Amino acid sequence: MTDDEGETGEGSEKELTTEDTMRERAEENRYTLWLLLNANRWALTAALGLAVFTSFMLWGSTRPPSIRVVMETTDWVEMSFQALIGALITGTTLVVTINQLVLSQEIGPLGDQRERMDRAMDFYGNTDVLLDFPSPSHPGPFMREIIEATETRAKRFEEVISANENEELRSQVREYVEDLSENAQKAIDGIDGTEFGDYDMIGHVLNYNYNRKLYDLRWLLLEYEDELSEEEREAGKEALTAIAMYGPAREYVKTLYFQWSLVKLSQGILYLAIPALAVSGAMVMLVDANTFTDSILGVDTLLWVVSGAYTVAILPFLLFATYILRLATIAKRTLTVGPLVLRGG
Repeated sequence: MTDDEGETGEGSEKELTTEDTMRERAEENRYTLWLLLNANRWALTAALGLAVFTSFMLWGSTRPPSIRVVMETTDWVEMSFQALIGALITGTTLVVTINQLVLSQEIGPLGDQRERMDRAMDFYGNTDVLLDFPSPSHPGPFMREIIEATETRAKRFEEVISANENEELRSQVREYVEDLSENAQKAIDGIDGTEFGDYDMIGHVLNYNYNRKLYDLRWLLLEYEDELSEEEREAGKEALTAIAMYGPAREYVKTLYFQWSLVKLSQGILYLAIPALAVSGAMVMLVDANTFTDSILGVDTLLWVVSGAYTVAILPFLLFATYILRLATIAKRTLTVGPLVLRGG
């Protein structure tokens, strides 16, 4: 047996504890990960827009040539906003494409819809057996109940193992169950009170490190296979089944969240594209070097106007960037289904 992800050589104890949140397990800077995942997308977009506006103002007020000289001697500003108008129209078309991608799964012949329903009901039948009652209809409570089921079965496994004569086995199982319970309670407490569509819910769902829990339990059952009774082995397999069930459930909820986010992104871009097009068009057709002649706070009003207009014009792209960065980060950290653990888990 090789050393990897807390594994040890055969016959020696294995590290069976992990951090309880995805952020704590991440190798990236935690503050960066918070910005990528937890920060409100609209607030982050506003912050990026403010950064762009401030950069333009600082550069325009401290470095020659002035914005007025640029507009009097060149058509750079007009050409820039003309290019932005084209980009905004193209971006709006992209939004329609994104919506088509999301809706394509919802549009199909009756047979395809029936097949989707059959697969869904088959899976819900499995979770009904796991939970011993009908699975909740909302994603948050649904995932919460599955996490609780994994904890319940893991504790049952520990209870059965308590009669085993191998002290090392009992110690390893105890450590494993304590870590699983701590991680489960952390995820459950986070899920409670959240609603689907908010990152808080999916974030706490992803905090449950089922990949590592699945691997560790498989390792325990294989490492001590010869010392387990039939009852102990069966209790371990039942716990393994519950944890394995969490994988497809998590991926299903994650996929729904991705679709939900893409729809929200499309709506947001369309909301921002209309004022962005209006402002860009006004800058091309109505504003020249002589439109504004006074100053505000000692800074040429023209610089305020151009900087503000440019910031408004790129807001749809900033919103697009913030959403895609979150979805790409989630996808990067949840690429696998099953016991394979990528960097940081």
